[in-house]
Amino acid sequence: MADKKAVNTAAQAQSDKTKKTSFFGKVKNFFKGIGKYFKDTKGELKKVVWPSKADVKTNTITVLVVVLVAAVVLILLDLIFGGAIHLMIGA
Repeated sequence: MADKKAVNTAAQAQSDKTKKTSFFGKVKNFFKGIGKYFKDTKGELKKVVWPSKADVKTNTITVLVVVLVAAVVLILLDLIFGGAIHLMIGA
């Protein structure tokens, strides 16, 4: 019974492809697609597990500390290599 439904569905889908859709039908399908997109997006956003305020605060502080440490390391390396090049060139 399931095979007959699958065959009928496939045959119907094939016949739907061969039918020409009017301009207004295409416009209607376009806006249906947009509506489906926003409905699906809303459904997906309901599934998201949002971080707590404490998690956001902790992660923000971690990122800022790592960025500051990386900046200090790069500044020190720049000073060291810049000084070495000045000594080699003799400028």
